[in-house]
Amino acid sequence: MLKLESVAAFVAVAEARSISEAARRMELSKSVVSERLAELERTLGAKLLHRTTRKIAITEDGSAFYERAKRIVQEAADAVAVIAERRGRLAGPLRISAPVSFGALHLGPALYRFLAHNPGIELTLDLDDRFVNLLTDGYDAVVRHGPVVDEHVVVKRLAPSRRFLVAAPAYLEQFGEPKSVADLEQHKGIVFSHRGAADWRFKAARQAVTVRPHAVLRVNNGLVMRDAAVAGLGLALLPAYFIYEQLARAELTVLEVGAEAEGATLYLAYPEDHRGSAKIRALTEWLRNAFGNPPYWNVVP
Repeated sequence: MLKLESVAAFVAVAEARSISEAARRMELSKSVVSERLAELERTLGAKLLHRTTRKIAITEDGSAFYERAKRIVQEAADAVAVIAERRGRLAGPLRISAPVSFGALHLGPALYRFLAHNPGIELTLDLDDRFVNLLTDGYDAVVRHGPVVDEHVVVKRLAPSRRFLVAAPAYLEQFGEPKSVADLEQHKGIVFSHRGAADWRFKAARQAVTVRPHAVLRVNNGLVMRDAAVAGLGLALLPAYFIYEQLARAELTVLEVGAEAEGATLYLAYPEDHRGSAKIRALTEWLRNAFGNPPYWNVVP
């Protein structure tokens, strides 16, 4: 008899290409996941995975079984969610990925209240600034700052995100305040290393302008960029959600250079086969309401 838990274990291993990682995602021991895989292969009478000490590969039979198995697992989860929703509650696992700094500053507090309101949800939140693959890394949803171009995903807009060019008063006193976009190339810049110096993009008179400052610091974390700017190390181009408190305390100053910094949008993205998920729908609406329109962090001069 085919067991759903064994099918779920196969799907998790096929997506993670690792029994250890699949066990971590399912919050099970490696031995339990291995036993479920072996049981499934015995039931089907087919080898689904090639296992070596270094890697796992899906067999031809495994590939044929995978897509249907994935739908079975998802439809079972959706069926459970429908019953829970009919009873006025949401329940079951929910795995989300989000950028580190935004997750710590804003997403986390919003999710704490979401979980308090929906105690039946078992949330796993992975904070990671690397680009995660929504479909192969096993996430139910990801929060992205910027465009989502993944195939076979549904994208929902959460909130706009303005960016501002800022500097500490101490830096401006020592090096002067830039008055135009052209002035910026003469200043020290704190640059987000994942995007590089060309990340400094502005719109002036309907024209796009890219500036490449002298990068005194390249770093892959927005909070470190913000703190380096507060310390007077250089200019930084940062989303409002990083700096609105520092601006209110006059630790940073917004610079007017005759052009508006290119902004972005915060999105929630999820696989197409999660389209019917009551948990995803509830999460999307919750985050939109928690962030506001315009979002509370955009209250910036």
